[in-house]
Formats: sequence, structure tokens, C-alpha cells
Amino acid sequence: MQVMKFISLAAILATVVALAVAQQTQTPPTIKHVPITNASSNSGNEMFNSYCAVCHGKDGKGNGPAASAMKTSPADLTVLAQNSGGKYPAAHVAAVIRGQAPTRSHGSKDMPVWGPLFSSLSPGQAALVQQRISNLVSKIETLQTK
Repeated sequence: MQVMKFISLAAILATVVALAVAQQTQTPPTIKHVPITNASSNSGNEMFNSYCAVCHGKDGKGNGPAASAMKTSPADLTVLAQNSGGKYPAAHVAAVIRGQAPTRSHGSKDMPVWGPLFSSLSPGQAALVQQRISNLVSKIETLQTK
């Protein structure tokens, strides 16, 4: 009877050790950098889903599929107006997208600055780049909590 208890205890202990080792050897999630796709400049929604949702989530709350792999958590884009005294900071959002405003992670290895990337999609077409930024800023405004 004591032999059975010893064998059972040894089996439980081995299982616990195996689970602990397995948890320690899991690799952390990584971000796969891919070339920018050419989402329609006319659709803020399409651009948000193509460029922003992977980190910020489709709802803009910072819970996209790549969020867990980032060193700095993506911003909750739904509270920008709330954090700015109730007024949506459109000019600041546009500046962040262009790479002209300091942020926690835009411009880092994890988060691109979209302005130069938009320029690479439309070389020499500043008006089209501005249209992309304006439509994206408008889309983000629709995500604001009431």
C-alpha cells in the first residue's frame, strides 16, 4: 500500500515538474514585420483595419493580436478625447501618425510611424498622403467613448 502511495506521489511530482519546465521554455510571442499594403486612401476604416487594428484592436482599445508581443502596450485609442478634456485631439493624432509628436511607442522598433510609410505608397503625392492621414484621424475619432 505504501509502495502505491509512493509511486502516486512520484508521478504527481513528476507531472508538476514537467509542467513548470514547459511553462518556462515557452517562447514569448514576437511581432512579424511585413511590407506595408496599399489600403484604400478613401477609407479610414479599411486603413485602420490594415494598419492599426493588429496592435490597437478593431475596437481601438489596445487589445489587438500583436499587443501581447509589444514591449509597450498599445494605447487605448477610445479615450483620447476623454484624456484631452472631452475634445478629440485631431491635430495631435495627425501629428503622431506623421511622426511629428512624441509618443510611448510610435517610431519604436515595435510601432511604425505611418507618415513616411504612406509617402512610400504614394511618392511625390503629398495630397494623397494627407488624405490618408485625415481619413485615419477621422476613423479614430469615431472610436471615442461617449
